[in-house]
Amino acid sequence: MPSEADPGVEPSEEDLARIKQGVGDKTSRGGSQGAADGGQADGPREQGGSVVTYFEAKGFGFLRPDDGGRDVFFHVSRLSEGDSTTLKPGTRVLYELGMDRTGKLAASSVRIAPPPETGAA
Repeated sequence: MPSEADPGVEPSEEDLARIKQGVGDKTSRGGSQGAADGGQADGPREQGGSVVTYFEAKGFGFLRPDDGGRDVFFHVSRLSEGDSTTLKPGTRVLYELGMDRTGKLAASSVRIAPPPETGAA
């Protein structure tokens, strides 16, 4: 049975945390997904949306993408910027799409969106 990693290379703590949480690109490497946005298919694209529901006691909720489509699951552990107490319905967020540990679509790198700039100067 082939080993999953080179025995001479120790994974970092960050790598182990990502493996445990199921984070990373689980799409096939040879696909053309993302090639339409200027050839930057090697990294996730940040998207905007808003909180639909957030269950503070359980630490998860759902986001509604600005461009429509299905609501996206997120876990509070994916909140990279902002305070979890601000995750109320309607709160604007920016996020990247990824996979949860079971391989389902989920938000990653969630952050509270900055307030829109006003035209008054």
